[in-house]
Parts: sequence; structure tokens; C-alpha cells
Amino acid sequence: MAKVRVGLVGCGFAAELHMQGYRRVFGIEAEVSAVAARGDHVGDFAARHRISRVYRDAAALFADPAIDVVDLCTPPATHGAMITAAVRAGKHVICEKPFCGYFGRSGDSAPIGTVAKSLMYERVLAEMDEIGAAIAASGKLFMYAEDWVYAPAVAKTAEILRATKDKILFMKGDESHSGSHAAHAAEWAMTGGGSLMRMGCHPLSTVLYLKAVEAEARGERIAVTTVSAETGNLGAALAAEEHAFIKSNPIDVEDWAMLTLTFSDGTKATVFAGDVILGGVRNTLETYSNGGVLIANITPNNHLMTYLTDEAKLAPVYITEKVDRKTGWQFVSIDEEWSRGYVQEIQDFMECVALGRAPRADLALAYKTMKVLYAGYRAAEEGRRISLI
Repeated sequence: MAKVRVGLVGCGFAAELHMQGYRRVFGIEAEVSAVAARGDHVGDFAARHRISRVYRDAAALFADPAIDVVDLCTPPATHGAMITAAVRAGKHVICEKPFCGYFGRSGDSAPIGTVAKSLMYERVLAEMDEIGAAIAASGKLFMYAEDWVYAPAVAKTAEILRATKDKILFMKGDESHSGSHAAHAAEWAMTGGGSLMRMGCHPLSTVLYLKAVEAEARGERIAVTTVSAETGNLGAALAAEEHAFIKSNPIDVEDWAMLTLTFSDGTKATVFAGDVILGGVRNTLETYSNGGVLIANITPNNHLMTYLTDEAKLAPVYITEKVDRKTGWQFVSIDEEWSRGYVQEIQDFMECVALGRAPRADLALAYKTMKVLYAGYRAAEEGRRISLI
């Protein structure tokens, strides 16, 4: 049986999700043998997941000759430099979203969100070209950890589109919830954007992926031609006491965004992302074609619906993410790592490293996603459509 040795960088929320995937890999021996993180809890993380080697900086992990692939589960501002350093050290790379971004440079006005989005757009494109060149020169795999592409509902949508060869006329994607509890989510310098960057990247990547599936099935070439967008800070309309359930408190980012894409075949897609939506996380994608309708309810879905009355008794039970209570009607998350695609993406990546094939979510998808996202920020600021041709 082939063996793939993984070094994990980071030990937070994303790292926990990836570990759930590594535990369920089949047909390949996937061993997470090292973890690197600056936080003091990295030792506890390693002990809990039985990881033998602990590093306090990523460079030491990159230099470890007993590592085949580096899995980056670090804050977005670190991704670009770490990807480049890892491939130059001879490692394949898995990288959580976003691929990179604009986080500020010397001489920028403060806060970073006030920098002209046209400048951000140009600098992000230049950085992606540099990272892409480093990956190409290394001959190593880059695997983009976009879980939506691997979610079973999306995978089945792709299968149907390949079989029918239908023309996708319109897609509508949505990721939204009641706001991040992480303080850094309020600042452009930490996240590279607001709700559109943090959440909208998921439905956007999936829209781009499915249009690529359609193009291949039909023998066509389809690209994004124009992008338009609106962004806003809706939480600012609330008084302090009205933030009990809405956690949005942006400093220089948006908490509401709507992106519209026009493709070269004349078709359309919209992507919504908001930090002001109660009722739990929404991860949905609707696809309308000349031959049918496909609605992917990643979350919420109705695998298990409950009506419960005693909040205290439910204290140890996980119901779903971002709900403010567990009683009343609930859509309970069943095997969340599977339904959101984390298990399948890690399986794909381990097979790619072991067999030398390309991943479903690759560098091209990461690049296109970032290009469209920052074109969207530019479109919203300038009040016009941005051409990508």
C-alpha cells in the first residue's frame, strides 16, 4: 500500500477538519507525522491526534526530509509565502482557502480596506503569477482545499452535467451565517476582505468548477468575461444592544456582498455572502440548465430534522454550526465532514500524491477564484462592470 507522509501547518479549526479527513483515507496509508504551529496548544493538538513530531515554526517542518506533502491550515496572510517556501523545499502543497490575497504593504493607508481595490487587484494578480511560477518550476503538486467542490451534492451535480451535456443557463450560490466570532474577521489586513472573501469564495469556486465541467462535456471553451458586485456593512445599522444574535462588527471589511458573473457563452451566475443571516450556516448552490434544475443543499439539509424543548439536556450535543439555540425545529448536521466534502478532498489529495495525478481542485481553480473575487471588490468600489478579457 502506498504511503503519504503529511506535515500539517496550523492547529486550529481547519486543521481539525483536515484531521477528520486523514483518519478516513482508504487504499493509501496517509500519515500526519508532523505539525507546526506557534500557539502553545500545538502540543495538545499533537497528543490528541497522535502526531509524533512538533515544530514551532513552518520552516523547520518544510526542511523535514520525512515529509512528502505540506498541508497549510494557517491564516490567509501567510499562504503565498508558505506555498512558495514549501514547493522550493521539495514538498507537494495542500492549501486552505483563500489561495492568497491583499493584506497590506508598506506605505498603505490605514486601515488596509481603504486601499484602492484596483491596486489590490493588480498586486494580487502579480503575486499569483509569482506563486504559480514557483509551483511550476518545482514540479510539485498544488492542491486547493475547496471542500465545496468535493461535497457529495456538488459531485453528483457534476456527474449529471457530464451525462446530460446540458447548457447551464444560470447558477445561484450562497454561503451565509450570523457572523464570525473571530476578531480578525473584522480586519482586511488579516483576512484579505470580508464576507465575500471568507465565505463567497466557496460558492464562487464551485460555480467556476461546474462551468468548467460543462465546457469539457460539451467541447466548448467558457470563461468569465465580466464581473459586477455590490458590498455593504449592514451591521452598522444596528445599535450595540441589537448585536445579540448578529455578530457582525466590521472595521474595514464588508458583511454583505453580491457578485454577478457573465460568461463568454452569455450565461450568468450570482454569488451571495453575508454575515447578517440568522438560522445557521447556509451552503447552497442552485443550477438551472436547458434540461433541468439541480439544487444542492449542502447545509442545511433534512438528513435529520428535530423539534426539541430542553436546552439544558442538549448541552453536550452538536446540532449544527452558527445556531443560537438547539431547541425548536432544527436541521441537524449528520457526518458534517462528509456532507461538506472534507473527507473526499483529503482522499483525492492523497491519491494525487500517491499516483501522480492532478487534483479536482487545482491551481487553475484557485487562481480564477481570486481573480474574480478581487475583480468583484474593484467593481463594487468603482460602481461598474470589470472586464476580465
